[in-house]
Amino acid sequence: MSVLYYRRELAALTVLAAVLVACSTTAAPAEDAPTAAPATATAAPTAAVAEEMLMSDQTPPTGAEREFRTDFSRAIISYAEVLSGGPPKDGIPAIDNPQFVNVESADVWLEDVEPVIRVQVGETARAYPIQVLMWHEIVNDTLGNLPLAVTFCPLCNTAIIFERTVDGQVLDFGTTGRLRFSNLIMYDRQTETWWQQATGEALAGELVSQQLAFYPGEIIAWADFRTTHPDGDVLSRDTGFSRAYGNNPYVGYDDVSNSPFAYRGPTIGGELPPIARVLAVEMGDEVVAYPYTTLEEAGVVNDTVGGTDLVVFWSPGTASALDTPVIAEGRDVGAANAYRRTFEGQPLTFTVAADGFVDEQTGSTWNGLGQAVAGELAGATLEPVVAVNHFWFSWSVFKPETQIYQPS
Repeated sequence: MSVLYYRRELAALTVLAAVLVACSTTAAPAEDAPTAAPATATAAPTAAVAEEMLMSDQTPPTGAEREFRTDFSRAIISYAEVLSGGPPKDGIPAIDNPQFVNVESADVWLEDVEPVIRVQVGETARAYPIQVLMWHEIVNDTLGNLPLAVTFCPLCNTAIIFERTVDGQVLDFGTTGRLRFSNLIMYDRQTETWWQQATGEALAGELVSQQLAFYPGEIIAWADFRTTHPDGDVLSRDTGFSRAYGNNPYVGYDDVSNSPFAYRGPTIGGELPPIARVLAVEMGDEVVAYPYTTLEEAGVVNDTVGGTDLVVFWSPGTASALDTPVIAEGRDVGAANAYRRTFEGQPLTFTVAADGFVDEQTGSTWNGLGQAVAGELAGATLEPVVAVNHFWFSWSVFKPETQIYQPS
């Protein structure tokens, strides 16, 4: 895909926005110009500290007061950082009543290499195809008894899962139509507080400075989900909306030579290209980004982050959702996922094998989803950690202290 074509596609996003608005049932557009326990949430600031952080004396984003009942006097960001993405509030409609089909039914319209978001709570495993999330960005769901928001920001390549319960209240999320540093700003329908998708932090409104708890989830190939979870659930394309599911409206966006769309913010660190893919892990006080280029060369990385022994597996066979007009035809970017590499108190060290990965301690064979498929530990499963796919710019702008993994 040529850079010129890419530029034309980005210019056409305003047309895309108009189509989304026409297909939605929302109000008038804004006027702005362009199987493990979940991770523990970062503690929210005390009320006194939160009040000190507020940036109250500023004008809300243009048009926002007409669309939202948010208390915009309570904010911890400068509204100058907020841009319109084109559609208005809920112009990109979240899925609030998700329907699911079985693997056999989904296999009719999902190709082997298509990316899906895998989420597992207990024995319940669900796949959320990116071809659907591309057009909705948020699914408000409940797995087992756990209310979760499954979110995807195409401009940042971020698939992030959050617990939806804050202070005992279950929240439902929608899209604001606004971006900050090119990243989706969500809102909850109960208080209309605005939330940053990349960080899970409340930016403005009644719940300002609260932090959503992250829950582990992975982007993997449909073929891997189908093989691993033959009895799993798959988010249906029966959403109640008419969208071009399977098509990519951001053609050529993830070309590493390109610049991020609608980005206005701090200078992006030069260690990696802005659109370079990374897997980002934050454990304790340590933050590490694993570049996909490094992972593809190594296949597996044994590391320790914040005192936690981790393994990052990379496997080929997953298509980019942001490359070609048809998602299933996107180039192979592979899949990277991270797990604790300690099993029953024993740290394991992994190497690449012809049929997956092998731990040096027991000689067991593992797949890229942290499951032992042969050998002494067959049937064992590593505990996933919260590890999020990002483009480098979208992680580094929120976590400038990030270390970039370098092979020793």
